[in-house]
Amino acid sequence: MNEIQPPDLTRYRTMLRNLTTVQVAGRVTQVIGLTIEVVGLNCQIGEVCEIQTSHRGKVQAEVIGFRNERMLLMPLGTMEGIQPDSLVRPVSSVFKAPVGMSLLGRVLDGLGQPIDGKGPLGTVEWKITNRAAPHPLERPPIVEPLVTGVRVIDGMLTCGKGQRLGIFAGSGVGKSTLLGSIARNSRSDISVIALIGERGREVREFIERDLGEDGLERSVVVVSTSDQPALVRLKAAFVAMTIAEYYRDCGLDVTFLMDSVTRFAMAQREIGLSVGEPPASKGYTPSVFALLPRLLERAGRNQHGSITGFFTVLVEGDDFNEPICDAVRGILDGHIILSRALAARNHYPAIDVLNSVSRVMPALTDEQHLKLAAAARKHLATYEKARDLINIGAYVSGSDPDIDAAIAVMPMLTAFLQQGSKEVSSFEETLSILQMAVGEKTAEPVKEVE
Repeated sequence: MNEIQPPDLTRYRTMLRNLTTVQVAGRVTQVIGLTIEVVGLNCQIGEVCEIQTSHRGKVQAEVIGFRNERMLLMPLGTMEGIQPDSLVRPVSSVFKAPVGMSLLGRVLDGLGQPIDGKGPLGTVEWKITNRAAPHPLERPPIVEPLVTGVRVIDGMLTCGKGQRLGIFAGSGVGKSTLLGSIARNSRSDISVIALIGERGREVREFIERDLGEDGLERSVVVVSTSDQPALVRLKAAFVAMTIAEYYRDCGLDVTFLMDSVTRFAMAQREIGLSVGEPPASKGYTPSVFALLPRLLERAGRNQHGSITGFFTVLVEGDDFNEPICDAVRGILDGHIILSRALAARNHYPAIDVLNSVSRVMPALTDEQHLKLAAAARKHLATYEKARDLINIGAYVSGSDPDIDAAIAVMPMLTAFLQQGSKEVSSFEETLSILQMAVGEKTAEPVKEVE
């Protein structure tokens, strides 16, 4: 019996290849500030479009709102060359970021493109950046410490894998140096670093001086400097978080470092004000406070791995009660305060232990460790209360046993709290030094954390 031969479809394939498709395009009607008004398109919020410029180039822009039957777009680059009636075409329904192991050791811009001169990224996948945080009932408890190599954090503010900590400080108090130390020395598999709104001069300095060659080898750095458009600064944070989530879903422990949340919030404030959103608190629009948890809650543990987040907050005017500080403190699992007064005394890292807290430390440490940390806090608080009397020589030895004990241990305790940026301390060394500093005797030796 003869087999039925399939029909020859070559002619139809050729016709389809040569078929001219119809593409819908809109046009620019007005540019006001950071926003571009477009008519003739029906797109959704978050959709990416391309705008044809006068010099035959293209500018990508994202739909951020609507007004009077017009779409409002914000550019993902400069607006040079955009003019009335410039053509606008939709190109992607969602913004995506590259992910993959080939990103290790690379430096990307806010849109996920390489800027380190090392060529293409290689084999990567593309993931949607606007993703939901892990379901609250699918988050395993934080039970394992993350050793950062910084004594004051490991000993007094112990951080766990999957915890989110804020580093609050004014400018020039040592945030970037502390972040570099954590990125180099933390016992995690991979570091993802987001530099949002940084000065262009500081980016290379951070990569070469603070992070170092060894730190960069197991890191991915996403950079969006202060001269970039507000939307690019915003996207950079979500690109970095999407990359970190990919590594977490591969079963790895990731350290996520972001500098800074404040500049991320400022970028959203610019966008909100551009579309007519009313300011709610100190010029910040309501969308800022809605967007912060959408980013910060994405860090943490899931069933595969963990993202331990360190988020710096640039405190304006050293006011630790300003709106962004309050909002971030309420979302995160602890806060580390950097003190300008300590930095002025050349005390680095300038961590104010008495005003800092790790909310998950009691679940991570044993009773012995908690007693050592509590004793150190007690001595610091007692000495701080009597500092003025001690400095002017008005305190008489023997008047108060607590003050006498604090004075006795203060030199060793201060040496424990201070640490060079290149100095690394293991968890076992940290607890041993803390034990000697507070003068406490314990029945069992401290144990090393793997």
